[in-house]
Amino acid sequence: MKTFETIKYEVNNGTAIITINRPQVYNALNVQGKLDIISGIKEANKDATVRSIILTAEGKAFCSGQDLNDRTVDASKGPVDIGHTIETEWNPLIEAIRTSDKLVIGAIQGVCAGAGLSVALACDMKIAAPGVRFISGFSQIGLAPDAGMSFMLVRQMGYTKALEFALLGKPLLSEAMLEYNFINSIAENPLQDAVKLATEINNLAPLSVKMVKKNLQYANEKELGDVLSREKYVQRMLGFSQDYKEGVAAFLEKRKPQFKGQ
Repeated sequence: MKTFETIKYEVNNGTAIITINRPQVYNALNVQGKLDIISGIKEANKDATVRSIILTAEGKAFCSGQDLNDRTVDASKGPVDIGHTIETEWNPLIEAIRTSDKLVIGAIQGVCAGAGLSVALACDMKIAAPGVRFISGFSQIGLAPDAGMSFMLVRQMGYTKALEFALLGKPLLSEAMLEYNFINSIAENPLQDAVKLATEINNLAPLSVKMVKKNLQYANEKELGDVLSREKYVQRMLGFSQDYKEGVAAFLEKRKPQFKGQ
Protein backbone atom coordinates (compact mmCIF):
# COMPACT_ATOMS: atom_id res chain seq x y z
CA MET A 1 0.00 0.00 0.00
CA LYS A 2 1.34 3.40 -0.98
CA THR A 3 2.22 5.73 1.92
CA PHE A 4 1.85 9.51 1.98
CA GLU A 5 3.31 12.38 3.99
CA THR A 6 0.15 14.37 4.79
CA ILE A 7 -2.73 11.91 4.40
CA LYS A 8 -3.71 8.44 5.56
CA TYR A 9 -4.81 6.05 2.83
CA GLU A 10 -6.54 2.75 3.38
CA VAL A 11 -8.92 0.49 1.48
CA ASN A 12 -11.75 -1.28 3.32
CA ASN A 13 -14.39 -3.41 1.62
CA GLY A 14 -14.08 -1.68 -1.73
CA THR A 15 -13.85 1.86 -0.36
CA ALA A 16 -10.67 3.95 -0.35
CA ILE A 17 -10.59 6.24 2.70
CA ILE A 18 -8.37 9.30 2.31
CA THR A 19 -7.85 11.13 5.61
CA ILE A 20 -6.22 14.56 5.66
CA ASN A 21 -3.73 14.30 8.52
CA ARG A 22 -2.46 17.77 9.46
CA PRO A 23 -4.59 18.42 12.57
CA GLN A 24 -1.90 20.62 14.12
CA VAL A 25 -2.70 23.28 11.48
CA TYR A 26 -6.42 22.49 11.25
CA ASN A 27 -5.70 20.51 8.08
CA ALA A 28 -4.61 23.56 6.13
CA LEU A 29 -2.97 22.32 2.94
CA ASN A 30 0.58 23.00 1.89
CA VAL A 31 1.88 21.97 -1.53
CA GLN A 32 2.50 18.38 -0.42
CA GLY A 33 -0.97 18.12 1.11
CA LYS A 34 -2.65 18.93 -2.19
CA LEU A 35 -0.34 16.61 -4.12
CA ASP A 36 -1.01 13.78 -1.68
CA ILE A 37 -4.80 14.04 -1.98
CA ILE A 38 -4.52 14.10 -5.78
CA SER A 39 -2.23 11.05 -5.68
CA GLY A 40 -4.60 9.26 -3.30
CA ILE A 41 -7.54 9.82 -5.64
CA LYS A 42 -5.49 8.61 -8.61
CA GLU A 43 -4.39 5.54 -6.64
CA ALA A 44 -8.03 4.72 -5.82
CA ASN A 45 -9.06 5.14 -9.45
CA LYS A 46 -6.32 2.75 -10.60
CA ASP A 47 -7.28 0.09 -8.04
CA ALA A 48 -9.79 -2.33 -9.54
CA THR A 49 -10.92 -3.40 -6.06
CA VAL A 50 -12.02 0.16 -5.17
CA ARG A 51 -15.58 1.16 -6.00
CA SER A 52 -15.86 4.45 -4.05
CA ILE A 53 -13.73 7.03 -2.22
CA ILE A 54 -14.27 8.78 1.11
CA LEU A 55 -12.43 12.04 1.85
CA THR A 56 -12.29 12.96 5.54
CA ALA A 57 -9.86 14.44 8.07
CA GLU A 58 -8.31 14.09 11.52
CA GLY A 59 -8.96 16.53 14.36
CA LYS A 60 -11.30 19.51 14.76
CA ALA A 61 -11.23 20.75 11.16
CA PHE A 62 -11.99 19.14 7.84
CA CYS A 63 -9.78 21.63 6.00
CA SER A 64 -8.97 25.28 6.74
CA GLY A 65 -7.73 26.01 3.22
CA GLN A 66 -4.32 27.30 2.22
CA ASP A 67 -1.50 26.90 4.73
CA LEU A 68 -0.61 30.59 4.96
CA ASN A 69 2.61 29.85 6.78
CA ASP A 70 3.66 27.69 3.85
CA ARG A 71 2.86 30.53 1.45
CA THR A 72 4.54 33.12 3.71
CA VAL A 73 7.82 31.20 3.46
CA ASP A 74 7.65 31.60 -0.32
CA ALA A 75 6.80 35.28 0.11
CA SER A 76 10.23 35.87 1.67
CA LYS A 77 11.60 35.55 -1.86
CA GLY A 78 9.21 38.20 -3.15
CA PRO A 79 5.46 38.60 -3.76
CA VAL A 80 3.63 35.32 -4.25
CA ASP A 81 1.76 34.79 -7.52
CA ILE A 82 -1.44 33.29 -6.11
CA GLY A 83 -2.72 32.74 -9.62
CA HIS A 84 0.16 30.32 -10.11
CA THR A 85 -0.69 28.56 -6.84
CA ILE A 86 -4.29 28.16 -7.97
CA GLU A 87 -3.31 26.99 -11.45
CA THR A 88 -0.75 24.43 -10.28
CA GLU A 89 -2.13 23.32 -6.90
CA TRP A 90 -5.76 24.13 -6.06
CA ASN A 91 -7.41 23.77 -9.48
CA PRO A 92 -5.76 20.37 -10.08
CA LEU A 93 -7.02 19.22 -6.66
CA ILE A 94 -10.60 20.29 -7.38
CA GLU A 95 -10.44 18.77 -10.84
CA ALA A 96 -9.05 15.50 -9.43
CA ILE A 97 -12.12 15.19 -7.21
CA ARG A 98 -14.59 16.23 -9.89
CA THR A 99 -13.12 14.06 -12.63
CA SER A 100 -12.66 10.96 -10.47
CA ASP A 101 -14.39 8.02 -12.14
CA LYS A 102 -15.24 6.72 -8.68
CA LEU A 103 -17.64 8.67 -6.50
CA VAL A 104 -16.00 10.83 -3.82
CA ILE A 105 -17.95 11.13 -0.55
CA GLY A 106 -16.96 13.89 1.87
CA ALA A 107 -17.22 12.91 5.54
CA ILE A 108 -17.03 16.38 7.08
CA GLN A 109 -16.38 16.18 10.82
CA GLY A 110 -15.19 19.75 11.39
CA VAL A 111 -14.88 23.30 10.11
CA CYS A 112 -14.35 24.01 6.40
CA ALA A 113 -12.83 27.38 5.55
CA GLY A 114 -11.40 29.14 2.51
CA ALA A 115 -10.35 26.75 -0.23
CA GLY A 116 -11.01 23.96 2.28
CA LEU A 117 -14.68 24.71 1.71
CA SER A 118 -14.07 24.41 -2.03
CA VAL A 119 -12.59 20.95 -1.44
CA ALA A 120 -15.61 19.88 0.62
CA LEU A 121 -18.07 21.21 -1.95
CA ALA A 122 -16.22 19.49 -4.79
CA CYS A 123 -17.02 16.07 -3.31
CA ASP A 124 -19.85 14.30 -5.10
CA MET A 125 -21.81 13.57 -1.93
CA LYS A 126 -21.30 15.04 1.53
CA ILE A 127 -22.21 14.05 5.08
CA ALA A 128 -21.46 16.56 7.84
CA ALA A 129 -21.55 16.49 11.62
CA PRO A 130 -24.14 18.73 13.33
CA GLY A 131 -23.15 22.36 13.76
CA VAL A 132 -20.06 22.26 11.54
CA ARG A 133 -19.09 25.76 10.41
CA PHE A 134 -18.64 26.41 6.68
CA ILE A 135 -16.78 29.67 6.07
CA SER A 136 -15.70 31.53 2.93
CA GLY A 137 -13.17 33.83 4.62
CA PHE A 138 -11.47 35.12 1.47
CA SER A 139 -12.63 38.73 1.66
CA GLN A 140 -11.39 38.95 5.27
CA ILE A 141 -7.80 38.76 3.98
CA GLY A 142 -8.36 40.80 0.82
CA LEU A 143 -9.01 37.98 -1.64
CA ALA A 144 -11.96 36.46 -3.52
CA PRO A 145 -13.27 32.88 -3.47
CA ASP A 146 -11.31 30.47 -5.64
CA ALA A 147 -10.89 26.76 -6.41
CA GLY A 148 -14.34 26.69 -8.00
CA MET A 149 -16.19 28.16 -5.03
CA SER A 150 -17.77 31.02 -7.02
CA PHE A 151 -19.24 28.47 -9.40
CA MET A 152 -20.63 26.24 -6.67
CA LEU A 153 -21.99 29.02 -4.43
CA VAL A 154 -24.01 30.72 -7.17
CA ARG A 155 -25.53 27.48 -8.43
CA GLN A 156 -26.68 26.39 -4.97
CA MET A 157 -27.55 29.69 -3.30
CA GLY A 158 -28.31 32.09 -6.14
CA TYR A 159 -26.37 35.29 -6.75
CA THR A 160 -27.79 37.37 -3.87
CA LYS A 161 -27.20 34.94 -1.03
CA ALA A 162 -23.90 33.77 -2.52
CA LEU A 163 -22.67 37.37 -2.56
CA GLU A 164 -23.65 37.86 1.08
CA PHE A 165 -21.91 34.65 2.14
CA ALA A 166 -18.76 35.32 0.11
CA LEU A 167 -18.34 38.93 1.27
CA LEU A 168 -19.36 39.06 4.91
CA GLY A 169 -17.53 35.99 6.17
CA LYS A 170 -20.36 34.80 8.39
CA PRO A 171 -20.32 31.01 8.72
CA LEU A 172 -23.15 28.76 7.66
CA LEU A 173 -23.76 25.74 9.87
CA SER A 174 -24.42 22.21 8.65
CA GLU A 175 -28.15 22.71 9.08
CA ALA A 176 -28.20 25.70 6.70
CA MET A 177 -25.91 23.88 4.26
CA LEU A 178 -28.45 21.05 4.16
CA GLU A 179 -31.26 23.52 3.37
CA TYR A 180 -29.20 24.90 0.47
CA ASN A 181 -28.57 21.33 -0.77
CA PHE A 182 -24.82 21.70 -0.36
CA ILE A 183 -24.72 18.48 1.69
CA ASN A 184 -26.73 15.27 1.59
CA SER A 185 -27.24 14.66 5.29
CA ILE A 186 -26.16 15.40 8.86
CA ALA A 187 -24.84 12.66 11.13
CA GLU A 188 -23.23 12.49 14.58
CA ASN A 189 -20.54 10.29 13.07
CA PRO A 190 -20.17 11.40 9.44
CA LEU A 191 -17.43 8.88 8.62
CA GLN A 192 -19.56 5.99 9.84
CA ASP A 193 -22.50 7.14 7.75
CA ALA A 194 -20.22 7.76 4.76
CA VAL A 195 -19.01 4.16 4.98
CA LYS A 196 -22.64 2.97 4.93
CA LEU A 197 -23.38 5.15 1.90
CA ALA A 198 -20.22 3.92 0.17
CA THR A 199 -21.33 0.32 0.76
CA GLU A 200 -24.59 1.04 -1.07
CA ILE A 201 -22.68 2.63 -3.96
CA ASN A 202 -20.24 -0.28 -4.07
CA ASN A 203 -23.13 -2.63 -4.77
CA LEU A 204 -24.16 -0.69 -7.88
CA ALA A 205 -22.80 -1.24 -11.39
CA PRO A 206 -19.50 0.71 -11.54
CA LEU A 207 -19.99 1.92 -15.11
CA SER A 208 -23.49 3.12 -14.25
CA VAL A 209 -22.20 5.08 -11.23
CA LYS A 210 -19.46 6.62 -13.38
CA MET A 211 -21.79 7.69 -16.17
CA VAL A 212 -24.54 9.02 -13.89
CA LYS A 213 -21.91 11.23 -12.23
CA LYS A 214 -20.46 12.41 -15.55
CA ASN A 215 -23.86 13.10 -17.12
CA LEU A 216 -25.16 15.11 -14.17
CA GLN A 217 -21.93 17.08 -13.98
CA TYR A 218 -22.16 17.88 -17.68
CA ALA A 219 -25.73 19.07 -17.22
CA ASN A 220 -24.80 21.33 -14.32
CA GLU A 221 -21.17 22.30 -14.73
CA LYS A 222 -20.23 22.62 -18.37
CA GLU A 223 -19.00 26.17 -17.72
CA LEU A 224 -16.78 25.33 -14.71
CA GLY A 225 -13.58 25.74 -16.74
CA ASP A 226 -14.47 29.34 -17.50
CA VAL A 227 -15.07 30.06 -13.81
CA LEU A 228 -11.78 28.43 -12.78
CA SER A 229 -9.90 30.57 -15.29
CA ARG A 230 -11.51 33.80 -14.10
CA GLU A 231 -10.90 32.97 -10.44
CA LYS A 232 -7.22 32.41 -11.24
CA TYR A 233 -6.99 35.79 -12.98
CA VAL A 234 -8.73 37.67 -10.13
CA GLN A 235 -6.78 35.89 -7.38
CA ARG A 236 -3.49 36.57 -9.15
CA MET A 237 -4.30 40.30 -9.16
CA LEU A 238 -5.44 40.32 -5.52
CA GLY A 239 -2.45 38.23 -4.46
CA PHE A 240 -0.09 41.03 -5.48
CA SER A 241 -2.11 43.68 -3.60
CA GLN A 242 -1.02 45.40 -0.41
CA ASP A 243 -4.38 44.53 1.13
CA TYR A 244 -3.65 40.80 0.80
CA LYS A 245 -0.20 41.27 2.33
CA GLU A 246 -1.84 43.13 5.22
CA GLY A 247 -4.60 40.52 5.53
CA VAL A 248 -2.12 37.66 5.91
CA ALA A 249 0.05 39.63 8.34
CA ALA A 250 -3.01 40.46 10.47
CA PHE A 251 -4.14 36.82 10.39
CA LEU A 252 -0.74 35.55 11.55
CA GLU A 253 -0.45 38.31 14.18
CA LYS A 254 -4.04 37.70 15.37
CA ARG A 255 -5.16 41.31 14.90
CA LYS A 256 -7.75 43.17 12.84
CA PRO A 257 -6.50 44.04 9.34
CA GLN A 258 -6.24 47.63 8.13
CA PHE A 259 -7.17 47.54 4.44
CA LYS A 260 -6.42 50.55 2.16
CA GLY A 261 -7.71 49.42 -1.23
CA GLN A 262 -4.24 49.01 -2.70
